[in-house]
Amino acid sequence: MTHHDLTHPVETDMPTFPGDPSVSVDPHATVEADGYRVGALSLGTHAGTHVDAPCHTEPDGETIDDYPAETFVFDAVVADLRGRDPRSAIRPDDLPDADAEMVVLRTGWADRWGEAAYFDHPFLSPAAADYCVERGYHVGTDGASVDPSPSANATADEPAGVPAHHALLGADRFIVENLTNLGDPPARFELRAYPLPVSDGDGSPVRAVAVVE
Repeated sequence: MTHHDLTHPVETDMPTFPGDPSVSVDPHATVEADGYRVGALSLGTHAGTHVDAPCHTEPDGETIDDYPAETFVFDAVVADLRGRDPRSAIRPDDLPDADAEMVVLRTGWADRWGEAAYFDHPFLSPAAADYCVERGYHVGTDGASVDPSPSANATADEPAGVPAHHALLGADRFIVENLTNLGDPPARFELRAYPLPVSDGDGSPVRAVAVVE
């Protein structure tokens, strides 16, 4: 088997969704001073490459620690959406009709990680989100969100709020965001995205790995 790491490194001042907690990785103890090394990590539950639990947007949704670890292994198919315009809507016709558990949106926006333009990623139209629910797909993306992210370039005709999140999480479909390195694996792979079992958690950072036979 070949393993492809699809995870952004966790580091101080890494990009975060607008309004989310900043990330810091600081020394707490050092070998020189204490004889051992310990770091102090501060971050939000949706920092970096992460998975959303239903309770992220749904008042009665399940929490991340409600699920056993094997839940987060997905037979994934890639929708190649590279070359699209910033802030463009992904339509149902853009998505595959496949016997798979997850569709991964490869927009190419991971190349903009660390830039303001990262938050001008393509997004799922409400109809496309409904299509994913009908197909039984969980959704992964190399963008910051499956919905439009806040940006100075937002337009009045974009969906308000987080309708794609509501459609997917309301149907107990997971969302994995901020994937990277999607140019490496093939169009079909097993995605392993194990979260920390955060007590009553609305999501968690993950180590996302594509496994190819």
